[in-house]
Amino acid sequence: MSAFQHVVIASTSGSKKLQIGVKKRPTECPIKSKKGDILHMHYTGTLENGTEFDSSIPRNHPLTFTLGSGQVIKGWDQGLIGMCEGEQRKLVIPPELAYGEAGAPPRIPKSATLTFHVDLVKIERKDEL
Repeated sequence: MSAFQHVVIASTSGSKKLQIGVKKRPTECPIKSKKGDILHMHYTGTLENGTEFDSSIPRNHPLTFTLGSGQVIKGWDQGLIGMCEGEQRKLVIPPELAYGEAGAPPRIPKSATLTFHVDLVKIERKDEL
């Protein structure tokens, strides 16, 4: 496998696409993220022009959320499925799967395509019966 694997997933509207680039994948991957898992992620978000609008790195505290529950933008809920602990991805997320036409002023303008560099620190999974 190359150092960079690229996957494109069609959005629900079919007009723009979520782009997923695997930047680093660990050699061992005992579990992969799935809907319902609690993920601990480090991330940096940038606009198309490269302007950083948010990052967990300076805070040294990963974002924790339940995958697939709507706690994060749709592009994350779709683009983080199947990740391994220690994996790094680059997500390019169209507005339809991010903050839409409204944006999230003042940091995220209207109809913005967002790029996230994400690093999955930890997966918490409730015991399956």
